[in-house]
Amino acid sequence: MLAALRQSLRMAKDLKTLQEEYRQLNKSCFILGASGETGKELLKQIVHSRLYSKVTVIGRRKLNYEDQAYKDVNQEVVDFEKLEEHSAAFQGHDVGFCCLGTTKAKSGEAGFIRVDHDYVLKSAQLAKAGGCQHFNLESSKGADKGSSFLYLRVKGEVEAEVEEIGFDRYTIFRPAVLMVDREESRPGEWLTRKLMVPIAHFFPTAYSVPVTTLVKAMLYNAVLPSDKKMELLENKAIHALGKMEEEKK
Repeated sequence: MLAALRQSLRMAKDLKTLQEEYRQLNKSCFILGASGETGKELLKQIVHSRLYSKVTVIGRRKLNYEDQAYKDVNQEVVDFEKLEEHSAAFQGHDVGFCCLGTTKAKSGEAGFIRVDHDYVLKSAQLAKAGGCQHFNLESSKGADKGSSFLYLRVKGEVEAEVEEIGFDRYTIFRPAVLMVDREESRPGEWLTRKLMVPIAHFFPTAYSVPVTTLVKAMLYNAVLPSDKKMELLENKAIHALGKMEEEKK
């Protein structure tokens, strides 16, 4: 996958040209998980890049934005336990970005499965029914439906089940440890990130990725032409794609 990605980057038009051509298509998108670190950065970059003519945030509560740049962002408040009652929120979007996720430590085992599997899968089903053509899923490095580790197994299971829905284009991103300063950082996460700093210096693409790089990879990938129904981007590919603009300079 990485070799093919590098080839496509070499053959790609100038990034600004690709983005402008994409804007002319007047596509609409939705974001799930916009209150999390990835979703928050994703919304920020989408708003400032103006890649989409309509942007909708789907979440369990309304988010407050003071920046006027967000004034045209639509918000749909849904009850994830009764998603089937909110099918209208998923209608009319060409592209979907799913950044939903929690942890077993925060939500318990049942809560983790409910969010990272049930909510994600049901949202994908509603998105497909609502006309979504390109579904982007933030997963995790090591995701494997056959794993003995709950976190990786659930991530792998939902990856496979979303693929079965049959989107025209389905992209899975498997980032390693996300490098970001969380507003509500848990002690274990804070320590992990501190330990990752020197490791990331010597092995920049192996064990971690800045959240800004992940988000750039998501948006650069969206504008790159593709005839593949399913794309799987591991951490190294995310780094390569996320730095596409730097390499073109």
